[in-house]
Amino acid sequence: MSPSSGLRPHRVVVLALDGLLPFELGIPHRIFGRPKDSEGRHLYEVVTCSVRSPGPVETDADFAVQVAHGPEALATADTVIVPASYELGPVFEEGVLTDELAAALALVRPGTRLASICTGVYVLAAAGVLDGRPATTHWADAARLQRLFPGVRVDPDVLFIDDGDVLTSAGVAAGIDLCLHMVRRDHGTAVANEVARRTVVPPHRDGGQAQYIERPVPDPQLSGTTAARAWALGHLHEPIQLRDMAAQEAMSVRTFTRRFREEVGVSPGQWLTRQRVERARHLLESTGLSVDQVARDAGFGTAQSMRQHLQAALGVTPTAYRRTFRTESGAVRT
Repeated sequence: MSPSSGLRPHRVVVLALDGLLPFELGIPHRIFGRPKDSEGRHLYEVVTCSVRSPGPVETDADFAVQVAHGPEALATADTVIVPASYELGPVFEEGVLTDELAAALALVRPGTRLASICTGVYVLAAAGVLDGRPATTHWADAARLQRLFPGVRVDPDVLFIDDGDVLTSAGVAAGIDLCLHMVRRDHGTAVANEVARRTVVPPHRDGGQAQYIERPVPDPQLSGTTAARAWALGHLHEPIQLRDMAAQEAMSVRTFTRRFREEVGVSPGQWLTRQRVERARHLLESTGLSVDQVARDAGFGTAQSMRQHLQAALGVTPTAYRRTFRTESGAVRT
């Protein structure tokens, strides 16, 4: 769903459920509360609601939060976000909504963008909006989610999934990744990167949840792949072979590939393509370089190659992406 047009900011409504995690509740307010247009107007409006009348909502900590809006706020949302809760009751145990929650979700307008953070995905799944669609959650809950909702295509390895009008994320900090992604999708890389800088978090994290699952501690004497990644980022405009990256760490290609995947969660080739896509996005947004030049500077070589990769990663052509997100210097700020 595209951001709201005109002067009205895109309205994000966060559904606060009993047993919520305060950290995750605060993520949407922090990320969506920052971006402003060139005239200082907020690009998003963020409000919090509960399934009951305004009042206190219990958290998993030793305090409650006072929520100022009831479920009627859901009817005004352009985006609804459901953070995690540890007290989902029959939603988590049986995969069914409570009457109270079902009545609240029935107020959401058709076409509203829906998103969940961590176990908030159980709410979306119980509401039936994930049937036949890909989704993710915290890796420790992924198997249970799949058993409870066999019609959902659960992917436990990724940090978040964007399936158009429905987005889901893994646990805790992955909610930051998801919200930054939505800002990036709505307003481009430059705006999302500025929000990330002000929040002191990386604008994009490599890999997926695989890197966070508990495993035996690696041998501390074994070297990593950090130097190779830094070298590659400085040479994106050049042809880069796997053996070139392995040479930066004085490793064999086989050892380097295994170590890289263990550390980053994806193959060197997948990581390199992702970095080149991000470089191309930045150049398309912030420069007047021709598409051919952007392709060369990002390391794709030809405009056709870049077009194929951007179409696969973003679903749009370079020209369409530039037309959507290119702004004059200073046109959008946070």
